[in-house]
Amino acid sequence: MLKGIPNIISPDLLKALSQMGHGDELVIADGNFPCHSVGKNAIVIRADGHGVPEILDAILQLVPLDTYTEKPVALMEVVPGDSCGTPTIWNKYEEILTKYEPEHHDIEYTERFAFYERAKDAYLIIATGEKAIYANILLKKGVVK
Repeated sequence: MLKGIPNIISPDLLKALSQMGHGDELVIADGNFPCHSVGKNAIVIRADGHGVPEILDAILQLVPLDTYTEKPVALMEVVPGDSCGTPTIWNKYEEILTKYEPEHHDIEYTERFAFYERAKDAYLIIATGEKAIYANILLKKGVVK
């Protein structure tokens, strides 16, 4: 057991986070995301029973966002014609991002299949049990100073 590590961060997740370098990307995926088929080249870590916001909060305690890119965060945009409206979970993401990265957390909204393509190159995909739709979030790791 280590001091200062959020309890929700498993040993495998901590190891994967520590192996990531500047510019590597990770996806915190909702329960509907095809983690294993999209993440064939990524480390896939299961966090069943946890939601995306609580994982995001824990990760941002340990991992900085990339300040060398304009938009270090990406969300899967709502598919045109989907009647769900703007996902309310995005408001929670904004709160968490502002808490840890108040100066630099601009968000890129990415078309569904383009998000999947980008996720194929992610270093890490965290599969959560999140039930909210369009709850997938991609983070680009920055430099620890």
